[in-house]
Amino acid sequence: MSSPAAPQPVSTTRSSAPAQSSDERLYAQIYAQIAAELGVAAWQVRAAVELLDSGSTVPFIARYRKEATGTLDDTQLRELDERLRYLRELADRRRAILDAVDAQGKLTPELRAAIEAADTKSRLEDIYLPYKTKRRTKAQIAREAGLEPLAEALLANPSLDPGKEAGRYLGEGVPDAAEALAGARAILIERAGQDADLLTTAREKLWKQGRLRSQVRAGKETEGQKYADYFDFSQAPSGMPSHRVLALLRAESEGILELGLAEADPGDTQALAQARQRFENTVAARLGVAARGRPADAWLQQTVQLAWRRILAKLSVDLRVRLFQEAETEAVRVFAANLRDVLLAAPAGNRATLGLDPGLRTGVKAAVVDGTGKVVATDTVYPHAPARKWDEALVRLGNLVRKHGVDLVAIGNGTASRETDKLAAELMRLVPEAKLQKLVVSEAGASVYSASALAAAELPGMDVSLRGAVSIARRLQDPLAELVKIDPKSIGVGQYQHDITAARLDRSLDAVVEDCVNAVGVDVNTASPALLSRVAGVGPLLSENIVAYRNANGPFARRRDLMKVPRLGAKAFEQCAGFLRITGGSDPLDASSVHPESYGIARRILSAAKAEMTPAGADLQGLDPAAFVDENTGLPTVMDIMNELRKPGRDPRPAFKTATFSEGIEKIADLRPGMVLDGVVTNVAAFGAFVDIGVHQDGLVHISAMSSTFISDPRDVVKSGQVVKVKVMEADPERKRISLTLRLEDELPSSTRKETGRPARAGRPAPASKAQPGKAGRPPRRETAAPQPEGPMAEALRRAGLA
Repeated sequence: MSSPAAPQPVSTTRSSAPAQSSDERLYAQIYAQIAAELGVAAWQVRAAVELLDSGSTVPFIARYRKEATGTLDDTQLRELDERLRYLRELADRRRAILDAVDAQGKLTPELRAAIEAADTKSRLEDIYLPYKTKRRTKAQIAREAGLEPLAEALLANPSLDPGKEAGRYLGEGVPDAAEALAGARAILIERAGQDADLLTTAREKLWKQGRLRSQVRAGKETEGQKYADYFDFSQAPSGMPSHRVLALLRAESEGILELGLAEADPGDTQALAQARQRFENTVAARLGVAARGRPADAWLQQTVQLAWRRILAKLSVDLRVRLFQEAETEAVRVFAANLRDVLLAAPAGNRATLGLDPGLRTGVKAAVVDGTGKVVATDTVYPHAPARKWDEALVRLGNLVRKHGVDLVAIGNGTASRETDKLAAELMRLVPEAKLQKLVVSEAGASVYSASALAAAELPGMDVSLRGAVSIARRLQDPLAELVKIDPKSIGVGQYQHDITAARLDRSLDAVVEDCVNAVGVDVNTASPALLSRVAGVGPLLSENIVAYRNANGPFARRRDLMKVPRLGAKAFEQCAGFLRITGGSDPLDASSVHPESYGIARRILSAAKAEMTPAGADLQGLDPAAFVDENTGLPTVMDIMNELRKPGRDPRPAFKTATFSEGIEKIADLRPGMVLDGVVTNVAAFGAFVDIGVHQDGLVHISAMSSTFISDPRDVVKSGQVVKVKVMEADPERKRISLTLRLEDELPSSTRKETGRPARAGRPAPASKAQPGKAGRPPRRETAAPQPEGPMAEALRRAGLA
């Protein structure tokens, strides 16, 4: 691979920012700021931005341009790209404001410096506020009436008598002293409300010291019972968990709660009065007001109080926006992390699989797919009520297993899943020679796929109800290849996804899918258009063209043949070639992740090792990577090539592993405290993880029950799709709640020990009570301690019975 030339001025193909030399200083500041946030050098950021602006994709840059960026990985590049988007928008807004203020003839050197130094959009808007074109305000009308000198006089000399001084400013539109003083007060209130430094200071104090309070609306107690933990609640905005913020905002939008921002806990009147006084003192200090018993002091103090009330109303809106944005950022992060885990779950591989889509009245839909994912048989059986054709179902499924050499049985986790799991267990006993393995898999999104145009094109003529069984089987063979066909929001691993900005969520999830697909690689001769479209540099149009060319001309024999695909030019080939694999082609390197631009050095390495490229890999023992570095290829690339030659086409996903649900444990009522069970992590939230233990209701492992040492992120311990062993701490069939722990040595709560007749042992108590929001772990009213999670958590919480 060629190393890039020295960094050049940033291309603006991705932004409206002009490339004038006057902007170079601004760009240098942007690079330095992003570099500091990422903990990398500014030159790395500049190089990455140049590559992104030239049309290179994040997967391509992360894999094949390591020398250029100093080995920035895909996570760093995604963060860089997102931050670059914000800072460019900030730069565009800064330019617009500079132009607007300059057009008014008010752009002083000091004001220009302040605008150029603003590092956030809110700070920039605070500075611009006095110059923003707006409707005529009371303050503006007062200025037009000549009352600004009155405001200045009383502010500068509080020893003046307000009433007497105001009498000097009577005239048209100002009939009496009261009207004159009201106008002067409006001017001072507006001045305080447009003081950028005051707004910044007060905003940060409110963020850390203020309280967001929620109260139930009269008559909404029953309707809003799921929000009961928020009926009388307050907490500082700073540090409020994202799920709690989104729950509060949703409850407000549903008309259940009223939200308000106060200077302190509204339930403590003394603390609230003291906090309000401190904020008013800050306003007074900015205006130069002090209470010394002078004639105008009382009038000025009242002006300060009214000014603070106005500022508080404005900042309440600002901080609500900030709360939502931070909660949205965290929700998107959690969703993206869970999606990555699901997409990179261990594939069962090329094994014939029987997919079972459970149902009661409508029957169990069955589909057999061979090792390549091709559908070879379908059927519908009716083992459950009301038909109860159990034996017939077993015979028909047994015939499918024998005829098609089935190895795996994939069972959807929807309605009648446990009953169908029993059917599969009976099937395993009926056909022992098949040595079947059965697994329950998430069927989230299967119905969406079944009714899609993509499914109709892939499975023409097949009944919609059977397509779900096909999807269930295929997602066990290769979760990534199948799940890319479904909108990521339908996979069921997010929280409050309908409450956050759709464009931002889509952008983040699309990036995750793209990174996962390219990390694994794609067989160009077998991949679906949906999978190909996620390859770097391809997209929907080229993916259709690749499949059409493949269908018309047969399998690709060489990577270079991709250049024959209509509209797949040199740039697209550069981006996608390394991620598209050709197995059994004319060049063994085409089956590896070595980019065609590096084939020359790969062959030099093989020649030096006197080895050949084989699926089993080459023995490169004794070779020094540094010996192959030249002016076009750096050490990181050489090491990547050698690693690939040792193990061609290696899959970064973990080895396939199954969970075995315990016999006889089919519903919450079958659970007993102290049971140790296998489970599969279905979702990871900020406060813990949800685990499917085979009872149609996910249990919750609170973050405090995950490790014997402190952890701040549950994903440090578990990931979606991971098989784990858990211990049942509490099970509440009535409320459909299950408390679990990963710490198998944890003591049971005293109440459950008594119920099960277990003696209490010495040692610390288990924190299981924290795992059930709204119960023992419910936060106190007007919370001052670190909060425990409560309230609904969208899909995950509904599955766990917590919503």
